[in-house]
Amino acid sequence: MNRLLPHPGLSALLVVMWVVMVNDLTYGTLFLGLVFGVLVPIFTAPWWPGRPQVRFVPAIAYCGVVLWDILVANFQVAAIILFKPSHALRPAWLAVPLELASPEAITVFAGTISLTPGTVSADVSACGRFLLVHALHAPDPQAEIVKVKARYEARLKEIFHA
Repeated sequence: MNRLLPHPGLSALLVVMWVVMVNDLTYGTLFLGLVFGVLVPIFTAPWWPGRPQVRFVPAIAYCGVVLWDILVANFQVAAIILFKPSHALRPAWLAVPLELASPEAITVFAGTISLTPGTVSADVSACGRFLLVHALHAPDPQAEIVKVKARYEARLKEIFHA
């Protein structure tokens, strides 16, 4: 089974994305999506030698947390833009120390931060121990770092077995 579906998560994602892109749920569309979902991971498997093991139940919960945070942050950023005078804004560059080791986990962490309105990941240090993040409004930068680490990094450590 592992040879037929070397990356089951990627296979499922490819099927769903194919159906969404075609914008038609028919047997033919689903069949072609399944063909792509099986063949693409088989042909790309040699380029994924050290694939990290991911725990899917915590990953699904993590997606829920991220979606909720994106929704809440949209309203917070809108309130900042509409009601906070520019002289009261406290933008900040945050150097977030990383406990994550795998490139995949760091990428998901940086992507999560960038997806959340009001923050953007700018760079990973050369040593791989810090993530540089810009926050639109961070009156207490250290508290923001603690919040991001507790909210996202701790969950990613559980998901990626770090």
